[in-house]
Amino acid sequence: MGMQRIFEIDPWEVVTHKLDKENKRVQESMTSIGNGYMGMRGFFEESYSGDTLQGLYIGGVWFPDKTRVGWWKNGYPKYFGKAINAVNFIKTNVLINSEPIDLASDSISGFKLQLDMRRSILSREFIVEKGDAKLKVSINRFVSAAQKELFVDAYQFENEGSTPFKLTVNTQIDADVQNEDANYGERFWKVLDKSQSNTKGHVVAITKENQFGTPRFIVGNEMVNKTDLTAEKTDELELAVQNQFSKELVPSDTAYFEKRVVVITSRDYDDQASLIKAMHELAAKIADEKLADLQAAHTHVWAQRWKKSDVEIDGDAAAQQGIRFNLYQLFSTYYGEDDRLNIGPKGFTGEKYGGATYWDTEAFAVPMYLGVTDSTVTRNLLMYRYKQLDGAYVNAKEQGLKGALYPMVTFNGIECHNEWEITFEEIHRNGDIAFAIYNYTRYTGDKSYVLNEGSKVLTEISRFWADRVHYSQRKDQYMIHGVTGPDEYQNNINNNWYTNYLAQWTLKYTLEILDEVSSEQAVQLNVSNEEKKQWKEIINKMYLPEDKKLGIFVQDDGFLDKDLKLVSELPADQLPINQHWSWDKILRSPYIKQGDVLQGIWDFIDEFTPEQKKANFDFYEPLTVHESSLSASIHSILAADLHYEDKAVEMYERTSRLDLDNYNNDTADGLHITSMTGSWLAIVQGFAGMRVRNNQLHFDPFLPKKWEGYRFRINFRGRIIQVAVDHVGTRITLVSGEPLTIDVKGQNVQLDSETVTA
Repeated sequence: MGMQRIFEIDPWEVVTHKLDKENKRVQESMTSIGNGYMGMRGFFEESYSGDTLQGLYIGGVWFPDKTRVGWWKNGYPKYFGKAINAVNFIKTNVLINSEPIDLASDSISGFKLQLDMRRSILSREFIVEKGDAKLKVSINRFVSAAQKELFVDAYQFENEGSTPFKLTVNTQIDADVQNEDANYGERFWKVLDKSQSNTKGHVVAITKENQFGTPRFIVGNEMVNKTDLTAEKTDELELAVQNQFSKELVPSDTAYFEKRVVVITSRDYDDQASLIKAMHELAAKIADEKLADLQAAHTHVWAQRWKKSDVEIDGDAAAQQGIRFNLYQLFSTYYGEDDRLNIGPKGFTGEKYGGATYWDTEAFAVPMYLGVTDSTVTRNLLMYRYKQLDGAYVNAKEQGLKGALYPMVTFNGIECHNEWEITFEEIHRNGDIAFAIYNYTRYTGDKSYVLNEGSKVLTEISRFWADRVHYSQRKDQYMIHGVTGPDEYQNNINNNWYTNYLAQWTLKYTLEILDEVSSEQAVQLNVSNEEKKQWKEIINKMYLPEDKKLGIFVQDDGFLDKDLKLVSELPADQLPINQHWSWDKILRSPYIKQGDVLQGIWDFIDEFTPEQKKANFDFYEPLTVHESSLSASIHSILAADLHYEDKAVEMYERTSRLDLDNYNNDTADGLHITSMTGSWLAIVQGFAGMRVRNNQLHFDPFLPKKWEGYRFRINFRGRIIQVAVDHVGTRITLVSGEPLTIDVKGQNVQLDSETVTA
């Protein structure tokens, strides 16, 4: 697969000096910004007549798109939830002598597009010429990390030519928007209320009615504009409000224009009246603040985040940019402030995938967020699932099963993905959610979740597994048929090793937790002795396919009967197979989309012998095409664990710059947010060998040959610890918190205020 690099290599910036009209959508995806509450692609504020994907998204605001299936099956999801394009509140056109500028067709020079990741500010500058007029435009935009409802856009203008001209700025809040990816070109927003004066305006809109009874969302947008241009009276528009300002700009003269928008939603207010009141109050407060103060409050929050979590790499600028870009986009998508939200696979960067919650969160995001944020952030991800138990009951019931089945894709707990073999067969996600509870508890030492809300989640997941397995009389073992493992290139198979292993493990872990819960909680959970006995029998008799001769766990019952030719034997022009082969051919092939057996070995890495890890890696990795963005990181960590250092680095490079270099040729649709966790995991669990065993933190670092050194910080049980690795060795420092004993390369090391060299 080819690499496409359209931005310069820079440790803290994503920057280009070329307006790349061919790859405009990739540029927009790469310069997306967000603050967990809302976000947007890096599309231009002004009208652009070339190809563009205007995308503004608000966390938790969505719409059910009708699932269209010719022949209905019982239990099929009724709708596919979609992240929808919000009202366009950044729309701003700049006019020279009443002619709007359009970068797709105008004469442009001095173009620069720059995302400053340290401060989370997107800036753009260019010089545009129309006739004799020559105007320099500089724009800085951010969504505030300090005030979640706030968007700020600041313009500077300069007449760089020798003739005067009339400069006009027309700025709008426009509810006439559409999505590319949903509901066949329909419009989603109905305007409830709007007003405009000469310098400000607001629009309150509601998502249109739907036939599924899912909530409608009201969003209020109010803009306050500050400028040294003169306000003009403008017409009322049907679906938008507008303000217009102008000035005669003589040579060398400058002007400024600032747009501040407050975005408020019915997710936080009981009714329209209280929403509008809060919107006006917040807009009035924001109007009085200085731009420098708004920006300083925002950049301070980002400085604190980087202080906790920055990863520094010496000697490889591309790798350095890759890891920071991934952390930056993850934090822009989710920083745990709202336990009703989760980490969508595209975040706020595009419409694909419906933009909802996937199992990626529990499997890939939880282990990273544990290390880079306070534990409350991860706890909120677990609370999100607890709060959606009602939906998980519905999903299990739809299949005629007991307990709770967490959805493959959701906004509200109800399954809303429309591919049967994924939706109802890829049930390993129920075990991944149980594993995340264990992972959180093991890492933080905090049992307050697992003994309360978590025990309820575990119990209901276990009830599902106990009903989903069946007993094979022939083998005197319990089996799970008709599933899809993490490897989605093998559908509707029997006894996926990973799924069976997780089901068995979940039952085991739940029984352990039931022994620890309070008597009040035990009454609430109401697990009978009969149930416990049944769970124990399933644990003891779970069928786990294995091939003793090869020394491997078998991915599923028929896997070894496939035509086992290695990926290296495939002609290069057949890759990626998902773009060249029919689905039928893929399903019959032995090629693995992403780690499956290896996903389980990564999850429970300390449960397997070095020989088991080696045999399984050596067998499965050569059959893996890595056509899922989640694949490379697991393989990098396992390769590092096996001391296959070159392989570990190759896989890291792939995961760290997947979007920056557009590896899978699909970055135009938006970024791969959840898989961005993989680059951090590959460095920390892979290169540095971080593990938590029996309440103790372990490291076993190596230095990739290409690098001069690397440093990262992790948050562990209220402490911040810095790990630095270079040619001299490993230095571990306790940055803050109480002393503790850790293990480095098998030796116990006491960490206090002194640096420890190992």
